[in-house]
Amino acid sequence: MNKTFFAKPEDIKKNWYVINAEGEVLGRLAAKIAVILRGKDKPVFTPHVDTGDFVVVVNAEKVKLTGKKLYNKNYARHSGYPGGLRLMNAKTMLERKPEEVIKLAVKGMLPKNMLGRKLIKKLKVYRGPEHPHAAQMPKEINLSDIKKI
Repeated sequence: MNKTFFAKPEDIKKNWYVINAEGEVLGRLAAKIAVILRGKDKPVFTPHVDTGDFVVVVNAEKVKLTGKKLYNKNYARHSGYPGGLRLMNAKTMLERKPEEVIKLAVKGMLPKNMLGRKLIKKLKVYRGPEHPHAAQMPKEINLSDIKKI
């Protein structure tokens, strides 16, 4: 009788990947990043264990949104005080904080539990083409190489 395989955290090798977001559609980019962070592209994927890799996204300011989302999509945050709701459309958000646009899109595609909060910390997003993670020797990958689950 075969037993079900469960990956153990100490047996998993974590890799670093660099993704260039220039000209990529936000939702498709976020979906593929979430697959890598979660580890769903590996044969040892286990739903309750962090089997994913680290992802560095560069050129976040050059990401695209399709249709009229640039003007119609709103990002909301609340201060916790009465009347503290702050809305910002996607165009303004991309000009001020393009890193947050990608982080929020990926965060929405991860599990809403302790594992999801751990996984989002492995995502590093940078506005321009430079990043400080050269010591980890990240591999440059194309989004077409990532299989969709």
